[in-house]
Amino acid sequence: VGISLGDSLAATFGALGAVTALYNREANGGRGQIVDVGIYEAVLALMESTIPEYALTGHIRGRTGAILPFVAPSNTYPAGDGDYVVLGANADNVFGRFAQALGHPEWAESERYATHHARGENQEELDDLISEWTKQRTAEEVIEAMREASVPAGKLFTAEDMLADEQYAARHNIVEVEDPEIGRFPMQNVVPRLSETPGEVRWTGPNLGQHNDEVFKDILGISTEDLDGLRERGTV
Repeated sequence: VGISLGDSLAATFGALGAVTALYNREANGGRGQIVDVGIYEAVLALMESTIPEYALTGHIRGRTGAILPFVAPSNTYPAGDGDYVVLGANADNVFGRFAQALGHPEWAESERYATHHARGENQEELDDLISEWTKQRTAEEVIEAMREASVPAGKLFTAEDMLADEQYAARHNIVEVEDPEIGRFPMQNVVPRLSETPGEVRWTGPNLGQHNDEVFKDILGISTEDLDGLRERGTV
């Protein structure tokens, strides 16, 4: 969906590093230190066992879509109303309830699906069967059936769904902010939420170039005359 996860991850690791360095300074004395993190390094840190897998077995992971290879059923499935649902019933005891909810209790006894290993070996086949079931129901009907069976499930949310969801509202995940040019609009709230000092979104940020004079004159020491000349020449 076009989200710059690497940038956000690097910023998160950078903030974690800064807090760690500050704690070390307070706990052990001494000076601060440089926090060094690259965007690719932040993404690499979340790549689980891809490096040792290749080094030890020669296996290189490829694209798999929404699945976890050999973990089934755990995937995104199409509903009949055009929405998608995420279902996770890969544990043996959960799969028994899942199969019962789909009207196929025999799956839990079948040699092809009875165990975690067997379901992993027949993952594509099982996903196809599940998709046939979900496509005959709306997303809400699928989720309700899973709720009754105590099977983890959820709808794949769009921004519209997030704005309308009761859980998002109860957790104050989305807040209204005021912008002098755009007006009032919703955006994501601060994460994580602290019990004693919770953060808040106080403003939408400065306008483009809003602090140019302050930086050029007060920080860089450029005179008004020189700054005017730079602007006339199109330098700034």
